[in-house]
Amino acid sequence: MLPPNRYYSTAADALFLDFDGTLVDLAPQPESVVLPVGLMTILQRLQSAAGGALAIVSGRPLEQIDSFLAPMVLAAAGVHGAERRRADGSVVRQPAPDTGFLLAHLSPFVNAHPGLRLEIKRGAVALHYRHAPQLEQLCIQVMSSALMGLDGVKLLHGKMVVEATSADVSKGDAVAAFMREPPFAGRRPVYVGDDITDESAFSWAQSATAGGIGIKVGEGHSQARLRLADPDALRNMLLEALGAVSN
Repeated sequence: MLPPNRYYSTAADALFLDFDGTLVDLAPQPESVVLPVGLMTILQRLQSAAGGALAIVSGRPLEQIDSFLAPMVLAAAGVHGAERRRADGSVVRQPAPDTGFLLAHLSPFVNAHPGLRLEIKRGAVALHYRHAPQLEQLCIQVMSSALMGLDGVKLLHGKMVVEATSADVSKGDAVAAFMREPPFAGRRPVYVGDDITDESAFSWAQSATAGGIGIKVGEGHSQARLRLADPDALRNMLLEALGAVSN
């Protein structure tokens, strides 16, 4: 296996980073994530060294990503690619499915089970069960039932969460769109993620056409060809890549 600082080159690669569980450690609640000391400096240096070919690709909405990374405003894809901010700052949003029926179906279920939480996004609804892991199968069943007969919506499984989102978007599609635009075009895509929702991006980046690599953070089966132990290991890898630039 390659040493960590050979996974990624600021000069040759376009870097795509998932947020929760990848760039930052998972937290009990989405809003309680804490950015590690020095992370903003790493991102600022990466953005400069890579000529802007750095993007965050997350299930979070863009405004949440921005709230954590302010005052930085990076290229980013939110809600699994349903909204995407290009490197030039312009934002593309895909048509959002109507989630009203889902909310009506899921709200009584969540209210009846302490520990569950609904997260409402533009065109997506996430059902979190991190504080009630014993309800995992029931959450999947209830969400699957709510989706029956709905067009244009698919079910995503994540870490302690099931999410209904547009059937027409994926993180892989978001990365592909970035790679058709400057400053990403012409570089090798390197995608780093930790969850099932990142698998489409691993698949696209590692395709024969893209010629890139996927890096899985943490344990669990994945089609990513490379692996890092945890977000700490990723941050160390990025520091090593920046050290190679300065050397």
